[in-house]
Amino acid sequence: MHKAGHRGEETLRVYLILPSRYNAVQCEPEATRVASFTYSRQLTIEWGQCDPAGIVFNSRFFEMFDTNTWEMFHAALGVRPHELAAVFGIMGIPLVDVRANFVKPVKFGDLVEITSRVSEFRRSSFDVEHLLAIAGETAVEGGETRVWATRSKDDPEKIGGSAIPADVIAKFSRA
Repeated sequence: MHKAGHRGEETLRVYLILPSRYNAVQCEPEATRVASFTYSRQLTIEWGQCDPAGIVFNSRFFEMFDTNTWEMFHAALGVRPHELAAVFGIMGIPLVDVRANFVKPVKFGDLVEITSRVSEFRRSSFDVEHLLAIAGETAVEGGETRVWATRSKDDPEKIGGSAIPADVIAKFSRA
């Protein structure tokens, strides 16, 4: 019971609900902003990426984001995507959140440029920003959160976040 004029303290708790194969992910307040390394490529939109109206089906943008993230890591680290596990002792960089803002339609035959960058590194996770443009005009803005993931030594079925090595972060910080 609260006395008149007395406010009780409220605690805000944030939970990230993941399938049981993931370990609990804790909030990571300390982060490293990264602004200098970007990866860009051009591609022509193919019919197979479009709906019957000739407009790119929205799930295809997430495939483009995923490809760009893996290619960006290859460009920054000099390690092919399928070799990341062996080189860094991780099982991968799984996606735990993805979002997009569709600004204008992208159509069959459009030449697009997709540019990606890691905007922030935390202890075991990082954010990637994507920008897809047609003739310099923004068509789609996207973002991902991924985890630097390893398998549990006690239970290989469980996956959890591990500290991202400082040398990895440094390669994304170069101008």
